[in-house]
Amino acid sequence: MSIEPDDDALAAALLARQRRALAKAITLVESSRPDHRLRAQSLLDKLLPHTGKAYRIGISGVPGVGKSTFIEAFGMHLLAQGLRVAVLAVDPSSPLTGGSILGDKTRMERLSQQENAYIRPSPARGALGGVGHQSREAMLICEAAGYDIIIVETVGVGQSETAVAGMCDVFLLLQLPNAGDELQGIKKGILELADIVVYNKADIDPRAAAVAAGQMRAALHMLRPASPHWQMQVIQASASTGTGIEEIWATLQNYRKTMQHLGAFEERRKHQAQTWMWQLVEAGLQERFRNHDAVRAALPQALQQAADGTTNPATLATLLLDAFRH
Repeated sequence: MSIEPDDDALAAALLARQRRALAKAITLVESSRPDHRLRAQSLLDKLLPHTGKAYRIGISGVPGVGKSTFIEAFGMHLLAQGLRVAVLAVDPSSPLTGGSILGDKTRMERLSQQENAYIRPSPARGALGGVGHQSREAMLICEAAGYDIIIVETVGVGQSETAVAGMCDVFLLLQLPNAGDELQGIKKGILELADIVVYNKADIDPRAAAVAAGQMRAALHMLRPASPHWQMQVIQASASTGTGIEEIWATLQNYRKTMQHLGAFEERRKHQAQTWMWQLVEAGLQERFRNHDAVRAALPQALQQAADGTTNPATLATLLLDAFRH
C-alpha cells in the first residue's frame, strides 16, 4: 500500500517532533472516512519502526476521583525528570455531536502549556472499554513523535472501561478513600486488572485513606493478580499537595524493571498486538456484514421477526449469515 506524497511529508514532520504534524496525524487516524482509514494505515506502517520505546501507562477511576488533577501533577513530576509526556484523555461523547463533553485539556491547563507535554482529548464515541476506537493508533503516533511516557486516561464509567489494560504496559486504578465499593462501582474483575491502586485525595481525610489502603492490602489474597510476576501495590496520594507522586513513579519504574527482567513486559505487548489485530478483524467483518446488500435487504424483516418473537433469533442469525456468505 503506497503512501501519498503529503502523508510522506507528514511522517517526516512527525518524526521531527513537530506538534502540528502530531495533531494532524492523530486527526487522520481518528477519522472514520474510508479513504482516511487507508491513509492512516499507510502512515502507521511507515511509523511503526519508530514506535515501541515509550512507557504506556493506563489510568482509570470513576468521575470525581480526580483523574485529571492527578495526571497533571504526575505529568509535571515526569517533566521535571527530563521526560516528554503525552496524554490521551478519552472523554465521554456527546450523544448529539459525538464530540468530547469534558475537554480534558481545559482541566490540565498547567501541563498543557509545557513544551514537552502534549494533551489530546478524544471522544469515546460509544467505544466499549472507555477508550476511543483509534486510541491505540494515536498512542503509536505519539511514540513515533518521541514521547517517553504515554498516559491513557479512560472515561471511568461502567464495567467495560477496562480495555485500557489491554493496550498499556501498566494499569493504574484511582480510588476515593472515603467512598464505599458500591459508590465507586468497584468490581473484583476491575481490581484484578490493576497493577497499582492509588487512593487519591488522601489529604482530605488521612485516616480514611489509611484505613481504605489497609483494607485493600488485607484483601489482596482474595484477588487474582494481573500478572503472576507482580503483587498489586496500594499507595496513598494527594494530587493537590503532591504527596505520594514520587512514590508512584518509583513503583511504576520498579514494575517495568521487574517485568522486563522476567521477559513479561515484551510478552504482554506481543499478546496485546495479536488481540488488537483480532479486534480489528472482527470490527471489519461486522462492518462488511452490515453493509452487504443481501443482509441490508433481509435485516428489517429479521429484526421485526425477532422483536415479535415469531422466529428464533438463532435461526434469523443463521439466515443473515447465509445471505452474507452467498
